Amino acid sequence: MNVNWEGLLPVQGEIIVVEDDPTLRMLMVDIVSEIGATVRQFHSADDALTYLLQAHQNCRMVIADHGVPGQIQGTEFITMVKGRWPSIEAILTSGYALDLATIPTGTVYLHKPWSLDELVISVAALLQPGHPITKT
Repeated sequence: MNVNWEGLLPVQGEIIVVEDDPTLRMLMVDIVSEIGATVRQFHSADDALTYLLQAHQNCRMVIADHGVPGQIQGTEFITMVKGRWPSIEAILTSGYALDLATIPTGTVYLHKPWSLDELVISVAALLQPGHPITKT
């Protein structure tokens, strides 16, 4: 995907990134920070949910890998977030082929390896009204 996404930027607000691979997590944090968001990063969905229960007011989006350590997987985490705070947007990532029926409604799914453009466009489009994006 080669798209001119500069018109969608900058984004504002807090984005939570849940990824167990430290290199990929740092890349995601760098990318999302570079386009304007404040980022909170977590190794597990359990820790991210604990944080959100205390400080969800500024969160506009969660980006979660499906296969993270802990009691809660990425798909379940997003389902919990969307159920409790429906205004929070969500992106699910996974290197596994997931059954699309298991992806929470209103969630963008990025299969690994995703491209820089795919991540930036998904984040920006979800946070910018008037820029529709296809969700499941």
